Amino acid sequence: MGIPLVKTFVLATRDYLHEWQMSFCFVIGLAAVLGPMLVLFGLKFGIVGAMIDQLIDDPRNREIRPVSSGRYDHGWLENVRARADVAFLVPRTRSIAATVELASESASHNVRVELIPSAQGDPLLPPGQVPEGVTRVVLSESTAKKLQVEAGDTVSGSISRQFRNRKERVHLPLTVTAIAPAQAFSRDGAFVSVSLLEALEDFRDGHAVPRMGWAGDYASSVRTYPGFRLYAHSIYDVAGLRNAFADLGVDVHTHAADIERVQRMNRNLTAIYWAIAVIGLLGFSLSLGANLWANVDRKRKELSVLRLVGFRTLDIAWFPMVQALYTGVLGWALAVGLYQVVSWVINEMMASQLDVGQQVCRLLPHHYQIALALTCGAAVISAGLAGLRSARIEPSESLRDL
Repeated sequence: MGIPLVKTFVLATRDYLHEWQMSFCFVIGLAAVLGPMLVLFGLKFGIVGAMIDQLIDDPRNREIRPVSSGRYDHGWLENVRARADVAFLVPRTRSIAATVELASESASHNVRVELIPSAQGDPLLPPGQVPEGVTRVVLSESTAKKLQVEAGDTVSGSISRQFRNRKERVHLPLTVTAIAPAQAFSRDGAFVSVSLLEALEDFRDGHAVPRMGWAGDYASSVRTYPGFRLYAHSIYDVAGLRNAFADLGVDVHTHAADIERVQRMNRNLTAIYWAIAVIGLLGFSLSLGANLWANVDRKRKELSVLRLVGFRTLDIAWFPMVQALYTGVLGWALAVGLYQVVSWVINEMMASQLDVGQQVCRLLPHHYQIALALTCGAAVISAGLAGLRSARIEPSESLRDL
């Protein structure tokens, strides 16, 4: 950077401070435009962001369930499980066979529960709480309360069947591995391994289950399942999986409509925000550019003197651009300060209706950086015409008044 250009920065700074009233008005004008835009974007990002976070945090929004029963074998399920957009998949047995009566020493009556197939990586269960083998279960919260048991306790499961004109009932001790969170399953239920579900289904069908010591007829070696539990990797994979199943002729139920509704709201609000932002920045840029243009005309004599003493055309052009840059930085800082106050008031007013740590109006650090870059860029561009105007001032103009 040449010495004349450094002096241009120094003179532009001194002139900006000397006419502090006008400079302050420019800063206030920018903050009056930028401040409400930051609040508006903070509300948009906070509200829509919270809705998207809720969709992402709740694994049930990633669930894909077949509407009707089918016949899915191991090969078909493995092919689906191998997809990159599938995070979790386990087969389901028939619902009529996926029930069991549980009893405990603490409870006065039995509880009939629904059995949910589970495995490692189950999105509804915390890590380390997945039931394994045929003797472990994870009870739903309502079931644990009715049975009055906790993790580590033992409950007795019983199932019955009509086999060879005779009613049979078997009992099996089950260890409670953990208690599932309330939001995982709201009804009376228990998460169990697929192998336990298969054993219970075989028993009810009259088949022998040697590993459990249950007698019966021998079943076919080919097993098919009427349904499955499937969760996508993210909410953004749900629509693609729904379409993939449609191509396979499998009708599924998903939360894709809710996800698309929030995404559409996000896109619409973003378009509205940027329309307002562009209009606001364009209006301020034109206003700042016009004022800087008028300021150059008002100081034609002083600027021509600078040309006379050796300042180059480019050095003179930087004069209004430096002042515009100051206006952009100071206006941005004031707007951020106003946003901080307003956002705090809004979040305090809505605190009673929000979850802990949740905010209705919030911005991330990179949002401030983007706002600063756009503001300074718009300010410098708006000063460009004034810079060209100042660059055309001839040194002879200062001599005409002598």
